[in-house]
Amino acid sequence: MSVKILAVGDICGEPGLDFLSKRLRDYRTEQGIDFVVVNGENANVVGVTPRQADAIFKAGADVITLGNHTWTRTELRPYLEERRKILRPANFGPQCPGRGIAAYHTPFGDVCVLNLLGRFTLDNNTDNPFVIADGYMAEIREKIILVDFHAEGTSEKRAMGFMLDGKASAVWGTHTHVQTSDACVLPKGTGYITDLGMTGAVQSVLGIDPEQSIGKFMGDPPRRYEAAKGPVKLEGCLFEIDPETGRCLNAEAVRLL
Repeated sequence: MSVKILAVGDICGEPGLDFLSKRLRDYRTEQGIDFVVVNGENANVVGVTPRQADAIFKAGADVITLGNHTWTRTELRPYLEERRKILRPANFGPQCPGRGIAAYHTPFGDVCVLNLLGRFTLDNNTDNPFVIADGYMAEIREKIILVDFHAEGTSEKRAMGFMLDGKASAVWGTHTHVQTSDACVLPKGTGYITDLGMTGAVQSVLGIDPEQSIGKFMGDPPRRYEAAKGPVKLEGCLFEIDPETGRCLNAEAVRLL
């Protein structure tokens, strides 16, 4: 019997968080989903607070992953140490709070989740995510291995998918907030999608008010991003995985309106 893993794209501001809270549990029950990973690093538009992380867990997430805005909210740092079910990218320096990989007990066996941050155009002082991922794959003993690669470049994300094909159960990209149309099972049995998309306002620029985003490109002075209003969507990918082998049987993009 296969297990169903749902990966949910970046939560964008309070509109995305509210939509997640209203829809995720019902959708999880309807689809018989066994495990949910949510990228929460934009729940505060930029970064996430402990209150918002708690709300994501309450909404039905089993694990929260982060990305390049991990350190934006300084109050999150002790939270990362206290809670094992929130991950920051594993290729941050070892002196950073929290962890980037963990195994979680479930009724269908242990699940390992790995969070990584890309380096292409992202100005972060991180170790090479490919070297880090390759090293972990040699050590992980769990059958089901899930990887959230928070990265800008589609080439960087696809390269990671192919490098981990046959090693990880599923690899998905986050960060760019635009769902890609390439959900698939790679040749050696790894479920893959280049980007999950986002959970935020439909009529927006990556979850941000369009006028503000246009103004930025027109040269307006910088100001704090504001989440767009109006109808909201949840995007992600549903992976069906054989718990005995860890191989992905099916990968399907998800969009709830």
